[in-house]
Amino acid sequence: MKGFAGVFTRELLIIKKRFLKMLISFSITPLLYLIAFGWGLGQRMTVEGVPYITFLIPGLIAMGSMTRSFAISSEINIARFYWRIFEEFQAAPVSDLAIAVGEVLGGILRGFLATAIICLFALLFRVRLHVNCVFLLAVLANAFTFSSLALITSMIVRSHADQSMLNNFVITPMAFLCGTVFSLKALPGWAHILIAWLPLSPATRAIRAAALGRPMPWGALVTVFCFGIVFFILGTYTIRSAKA
Repeated sequence: MKGFAGVFTRELLIIKKRFLKMLISFSITPLLYLIAFGWGLGQRMTVEGVPYITFLIPGLIAMGSMTRSFAISSEINIARFYWRIFEEFQAAPVSDLAIAVGEVLGGILRGFLATAIICLFALLFRVRLHVNCVFLLAVLANAFTFSSLALITSMIVRSHADQSMLNNFVITPMAFLCGTVFSLKALPGWAHILIAWLPLSPATRAIRAAALGRPMPWGALVTVFCFGIVFFILGTYTIRSAKA
């Protein structure tokens, strides 16, 4: 397990080198949502008992921490297909578990950076969030789950085109359908049941409840962590399979 520090240090160096660019890129999407929907609809309608902009910001946190954590798949693909750095990790006396931990920690850090930016936007739009330990735990669960999922996909794809296809069929639908920008109560019964069990749906419920100071749906939070643990175990196994 000692080898994970080297893998994680590489992720830290990437973030350090691209920090300003990351902050800008992490800001664009949530800012566009807040301008288009927050100012346009934010005070004119209520969703689940709160102004729409108050409902929207926790959803953007769930969406942002998901997409930015999952984005480590692109970094791993570059390391695998172009720089061949990942092959050096695999050839070194570093366990598959250490590689998995280092990469997933890098994804989690990206998820928290995205969350911090959206929390700053919440201050600008005068939306009060309850940023406490329960909130951070919910964000951690979401970032851990999708960093682990990214590890799986980055090991099984054969090209960047394959990765883009997975993003289009897996991440993009969840970003819009899992209660981030509208209430799942508006969906038909069968669709509500189906979407409610996608990983981002319980994560959104947990993050929104914590951010708005509502009672935490602990079942949803446990579900997210269970998804994350399963994805992490499978991700560690796929590293071994890719090595073979």
